[in-house]
Amino acid sequence: MEPLDRITRNPNVMGGKACIRGLRVTVSTIVGQIGIGRSVDEVLADYPYLEKEDVMQAIQYAAWLSDERKVLLATA
Repeated sequence: MEPLDRITRNPNVMGGKACIRGLRVTVSTIVGQIGIGRSVDEVLADYPYLEKEDVMQAIQYAAWLSDERKVLLATA
């Protein structure tokens, strides 16, 4: 896996949540937008200061987190 050099964490920015390049845009915001069906192009249009690689690394980071943590899911 390539280094996630666009994902930053700073306790003084967004309460220490994982952000894109130190900006006040969290990984969860970006991944949430993709999760509700928005395309990468739509996300980039909403956040014109982001780049496609920012979005892709946010998704990679979320995938890594889901592999490293146990999360209780509701059962049907």
